Amino acid sequence: MEQNNLSSNIISLNESSSSSVSKINYLDVKKAAAILRAINHKLRQSIIKLLEEKENLTVTEIYVKLRVEQSVASQHLAILRRAEFVQTNRDGKNIHYTLNHARLEEVNQFVKQLLKDEDN
Repeated sequence: MEQNNLSSNIISLNESSSSSVSKINYLDVKKAAAILRAINHKLRQSIIKLLEEKENLTVTEIYVKLRVEQSVASQHLAILRRAEFVQTNRDGKNIHYTLNHARLEEVNQFVKQLLKDEDN
């Protein structure tokens, strides 16, 4: 019985000391970095700005306006879609892209928090 109490005391002591030390979850950091990288590209920023202006565009409209190859526009839209910055809506053969404003706001708040902590 005494051995059991000692073990539980050691476990609770270890739990309390580890909870006071923050551990970095490198998988989460890697995922967050990929999300930030998705918007840290000039062409993808141009796509976001275009969708802010027009709200709803097809890939054809996007690549024509930005004067890039269709495949290039599609690759960059796929990156934005994986990071959840754009949403798609199929209309027959066409896929319409719109911004996910909630996701953009989440990232904006995250970045503000990072920069705020850096200022201190």
